[in-house]
Amino acid sequence: MRNILQHLFEHKSLKREEAKEVLIQITKGEFNEFQITSFLTVFMMRSITVEELTGFREALLELGIPVDLSEYNGVDLCGTGGDGKNTFNISTLASFVVAGAGEMVTKHGNYGVSSLSGSSNVMEELGYQFKSKEEDLKRDLGKAGICFLHAPIFNPAMKNIAPIRRNLGVRTFFNMLGPLVNPSRPKHQIVGVFDLELARLYQYLLQQTDSKYTIIHGIDGYDEVSLTDKVKLIGNGMEELLEPEDLGYRKLDPTELHGGESVAQAAKIFTDILKGEGTDAQNAVVTRNAGLAIHCLHPEISRGDAMARATESLESGKAYEVLKKLTK
Repeated sequence: MRNILQHLFEHKSLKREEAKEVLIQITKGEFNEFQITSFLTVFMMRSITVEELTGFREALLELGIPVDLSEYNGVDLCGTGGDGKNTFNISTLASFVVAGAGEMVTKHGNYGVSSLSGSSNVMEELGYQFKSKEEDLKRDLGKAGICFLHAPIFNPAMKNIAPIRRNLGVRTFFNMLGPLVNPSRPKHQIVGVFDLELARLYQYLLQQTDSKYTIIHGIDGYDEVSLTDKVKLIGNGMEELLEPEDLGYRKLDPTELHGGESVAQAAKIFTDILKGEGTDAQNAVVTRNAGLAIHCLHPEISRGDAMARATESLESGKAYEVLKKLTK
């Protein structure tokens, strides 16, 4: 690690194979906490390269436990996190709305690191028991139209890094990797990123795959459609910059997206929205993100029709029924 650190301190970058090898060594516990912290800090102070991100992704996919859910043709809605906005759990809520609209969702998630409540925190608070077996995940998909893949279960090698990430309490390149290492490798993805430069990196990586994807970046720093400002959408052969009004709603104040001060509060906001007790602003944000996922699955329908389907799922209570089935 000393040589790697010296190389990085000289403002040099890693080649893909070097990045892959060093991350494998880190996850195997071959370096101490101070060395790992120094390594992570480098990438907080400069941009990660495509080669480095690709190598890190390959390492985690190789070390992870794969599951085959391809028969369900699901979509994952997963943000990088790390935007520091403390919003309610928008992408997770949108996932239930998509499932309520009759689609299959293979949701990848984790505990919050730089945010108060990640998707795993709120799911655990709501009584969901994380599953590791492929047959159990398939049973959830058959019963509720959604399964939840808790990242630490499928990336056990990450256990050596998790305490360091928690202690740092800020986003690291592992935030960037989350949406790229879903163990089921879904063919459809909605990926939220906190930074436009990272959106470009994702575009480069995802266009090398056969995935249908939409990358979302709010220009004011959100990793989802927040309706607080313009949003950049990048997909297969598509790139757009949209105003909130283009998505059929007014511009929101960031305070309207507040996610609470505890995991318990975040979970209450979550269930209130699904039960039809959310504010108009909360509902609008959730259905816009869910609509983009439905449109990714069905590009043959208009974006407006996809968002209408999402709205019907939420307002009819179908999305709430999905939650009750999954946590029963």
